[in-house]
Amino acid sequence: MMRGDRPEISVTVRDSSGAEISAPAMVKIYKSGVPTEQGPTRKGRAFFMLNETGEYSVSVTATGYEAAQKEVSIPVALKTEVEIVLKRLPNSNETSGVPGKPVLAPKAQEAFDKALQALSADKLKDANKYAAEAMKLAPGHPDVLYLQGVLDLKQRNYADAQSVLEKATQLDPSHAHAFAALGMTLSDEGQYAEAIAPLEQSLKLDAKSGWETHWALAKAYYHQQQFDGAVKESQAAVAASNGKAPEVELLLAQSFTATGHYEEAAQVLRNFIKNHGDRKEAATAQHWLDRLTADGKISK
Repeated sequence: MMRGDRPEISVTVRDSSGAEISAPAMVKIYKSGVPTEQGPTRKGRAFFMLNETGEYSVSVTATGYEAAQKEVSIPVALKTEVEIVLKRLPNSNETSGVPGKPVLAPKAQEAFDKALQALSADKLKDANKYAAEAMKLAPGHPDVLYLQGVLDLKQRNYADAQSVLEKATQLDPSHAHAFAALGMTLSDEGQYAEAIAPLEQSLKLDAKSGWETHWALAKAYYHQQQFDGAVKESQAAVAASNGKAPEVELLLAQSFTATGHYEEAAQVLRNFIKNHGDRKEAATAQHWLDRLTADGKISK
């Protein structure tokens, strides 16, 4: 395939010795927590063509090794080299390690890959078509269930999303992204108390689950009046988003206010107004800042 103006990721998977691993590994590419591409390594290498530039997560799993993930920023449509080192699990080898996930049959894999490509291109009609085909061929595969759940969530079919994502987490208790998507679904439904556990589990399984997971957990904590946790997760979301989601800063300001840290809240609001004055939320930030001043919480 000609690259043209599309970015490319070249992934090299090594073991602790620095050598390219001989065991087959599965590489998955995520953008904003949504799977976009996946494929196996050959002699420790895998290559992917992407639809657009942006921030990506590269996740690698292999039987007998600890899973690993790396965040990658691709600002221009060029080839990006990524190296990931896998640590061998104790008392394991390439043939007698911890059992891996079930492998998709060729036709199911093809439908799954087409659904991923369509979802990445925001072609929901095609994504639904191929996801339905993958579900028909492999209804019990956790990755297929996760993909269907993400599609349902994107289309606000919350009940359906919750159902398939719960099944995905039951079938694969190590699926950090499925737990994150389940928590986001519950949060979007307003079930904040129920959203906390899967979101916490996602971050426990993968501390680099993504800024969206931290943000969803911060919102859940805030609505459950767990304000210290809301501050911590809001700060984590702000740091991990690298400025891509300035609206998270407003939740941080709210959380600081709820914990009585008024000057910290005011500083966050001032920075938001300064850096994002063209956004509609800037008027909200100014209103909150004026209210803090009028109430005597901060100096003029």
